[in-house]
Amino acid sequence: MASNKGTVCVTGGDGFIASWMIKRLLEHGYSVRTTVIPDLYGRRESSFLTNLPGASERLRIFTADLRDPQSFGPAIEGCVGVFHVATPVDFEDREPEPVVTKRSIEGALGILRACLNSKTVKRVVYTSSASAVQLNNSSTHILDEDSWSDVGSIREITTFGASYAISKTLTEKAVLEFGERHGLEVVTVIPSFVHGPFICPKFAASVRTSLALVLGNENEYYVLLNVSFVHVDDVARAHIFLFEHPDAKGRHICSSATMTIEEMSKFLSERYPEFQIPSSDSLKEVKGPRFSGLSSRKLLDAGFEYKYGIEDMFDGAIQSCKEKGYL
Repeated sequence: MASNKGTVCVTGGDGFIASWMIKRLLEHGYSVRTTVIPDLYGRRESSFLTNLPGASERLRIFTADLRDPQSFGPAIEGCVGVFHVATPVDFEDREPEPVVTKRSIEGALGILRACLNSKTVKRVVYTSSASAVQLNNSSTHILDEDSWSDVGSIREITTFGASYAISKTLTEKAVLEFGERHGLEVVTVIPSFVHGPFICPKFAASVRTSLALVLGNENEYYVLLNVSFVHVDDVARAHIFLFEHPDAKGRHICSSATMTIEEMSKFLSERYPEFQIPSSDSLKEVKGPRFSGLSSRKLLDAGFEYKYGIEDMFDGAIQSCKEKGYL
């Protein structure tokens, strides 16, 4: 199909969400430029992107790094839109949080400046995270876009992925403020746990955690006490929907299902009897926070529709794991 929708840029194109976005954007008739970090050792495999339908004619891969925000300029120049998906992911907290946060914010703002300089970018869609919403002391059972994670509280208690949560919260605030100040249209997508099949060779961290009961990763069970999920393709489709929607503004939560760890145990045991799933009784000893649910009402009211349920997410993820040798 010939391109008739213009050229867009997707940062972090070799990642879980971004690779799905590239696939869908190509199908929608866009020409796509994507950025990946420089391949210092010549080990990166890119055929999973270059073999996508339409990629040979309408996909170009650039190198850029959040440590050098100006490196994104060539990929953004002449684009009508930018999907900023790339982010430092350090769930093990190997780097100090201020280092991760500084790189995330400065990289994002550098990308937004390149968008302004281009004179052609009409809208930027930034990929945030539910960790920018849920980590606070709210007593509300269902949170919406008015809720922000409390960075001070996160810093006080060392928790799973603390630096990631802080960097996503402060970066989302920074990009929205930048857009407001400079008259650049910036929309943010806030996915919950992104689950489902993966195109990229790397085992996506959110999928690995979502499959903790299948994989026997007991140190991650506490993350699943009360978890909200969304299918990766729904996330990709939501980004494109919000880029194209004439009235889209601000934050949009993207989450389609919530499940307790006890419900997950029962579901997985019944659907996948080939795996040794921990029983609900054995999981009663798991301690940790039970996060509030998330409301997608704003996104749904704008006209978006989810296509996938929990079954699709787990079926797709498990099939990908089998195909790529992780199961």
